[in-house]
Amino acid sequence: MTPHSVQLAAEDLSFFGLDPWWLVLLKAVFCFAFLVLTVLLAIVWERKVVAWMQLRIGPNRHGPWGLLQSLADGVKLALKEDLVVSGADKVVFILAPVLSAIPAFMAFAVIPFGPADHQISIFGTRTTMQLTDLPVGILFILATASIGIYGIVLAGWASGSTYPLLGGLRSAAQMVSYEIAMGLSFAGVFLYAGSMSTSAIVDAQQHTWFACLLPVSFIVYLVSMVGETNRAPFDLPEAEGELVGGFNTEYSSLKFAIFMLAEYINMVTVSAVASVMFLGGWRAPWPISAFWAGANHGWWPMLWLIVKIQLLLFVFIWLRGTLPRLRYDQFMKLGWKVLIPVSLVWLVLVATVRALRNQGYNFGHVVLYVAGGVVAVLLLSILVDMLRPKKDTSPAVSADEGAFDPMAGGFPVPPLPGQQLPAVPRRPSRQESNQTVSALKGDDGA
Repeated sequence: MTPHSVQLAAEDLSFFGLDPWWLVLLKAVFCFAFLVLTVLLAIVWERKVVAWMQLRIGPNRHGPWGLLQSLADGVKLALKEDLVVSGADKVVFILAPVLSAIPAFMAFAVIPFGPADHQISIFGTRTTMQLTDLPVGILFILATASIGIYGIVLAGWASGSTYPLLGGLRSAAQMVSYEIAMGLSFAGVFLYAGSMSTSAIVDAQQHTWFACLLPVSFIVYLVSMVGETNRAPFDLPEAEGELVGGFNTEYSSLKFAIFMLAEYINMVTVSAVASVMFLGGWRAPWPISAFWAGANHGWWPMLWLIVKIQLLLFVFIWLRGTLPRLRYDQFMKLGWKVLIPVSLVWLVLVATVRALRNQGYNFGHVVLYVAGGVVAVLLLSILVDMLRPKKDTSPAVSADEGAFDPMAGGFPVPPLPGQQLPAVPRRPSRQESNQTVSALKGDDGA
């Protein structure tokens, strides 16, 4: 073995599992309260930001600056009548929102809010700023996220209605399509961190964040996390233009509120995972850490993680206020024909560079930076090309070339330039009918 070979890091989880039972319970309550409070703020923030983008005021009645608007919405939903449709499978219909919400809370158990070295003291007990950690912590997050999707699928099936069923099937297709790309984006991080533990991955980013070292993996994960959480422009399972309300059409009151809570908690969770995997986790950004030695000590790391989560939540809101919803075929094409092939090629390149580094070659990072920039630009160009409207360059078709059939392709299509829609028989208006009757009777109405 060459003296310059790079060894994979072995995670040190000896700091975990030493807390007393009351401290474990306190940390669990903190994670629950943090998620609920973040969701309440995120709902108000989303409505405010979208209103500013659309030159509106937004919520401004409940509380100062409308900060209690989401709390008022929750109380309103709780006081609404709770209905269970007669054709539903009542047991699965009631359990589906719970199955969607509980895994969203569980995934946050392995997110580190600070270093795992007992830097803080809670009621005189030194502890870590993390509920727990596992050697396969990221796989635990993926597993719980997959279980949460089943709540949406079962909700659509148990409703006993066509449109919720279609929304549930769309959600299952999204889970299969975009979790593959998400897992491939994680593989490059595993190769460089040498661990699947969340605390070890953050420790591996002491000098360089993986968003800079692995830009393609970061872009693929950003796109995949939007598709995984069913957010615009990928909110196809609840597309009101096609499926009335999607999988939650038949839900009301608290069960509907639980679905909304699970969606926003999943947004917070995937944002926290993006911060841990690619943005240094609880570590302070470079300009701050360069002149402040204590930025990554004490309670300050929690602040940096929260700021990164809020910035990624702003990305969700920005996309919703900017991009229209994609067609379903465009959505599946992006997952299977763009993200997955690009992730596979990028993973091979990362593995090759990592192997060269282990053999002592020093130009590995240079190759990775150059190739990463090229692939990232190509991926962004493909995304921009898919999302921008296409100019119709087809020649105009004259109307006498044949009758236009809007259902020729199996689904409604608009006419080409020069084509005219067939005339739709309509009942004559009452005004025309009265004029015709008056003409028949004569001017005197006799």
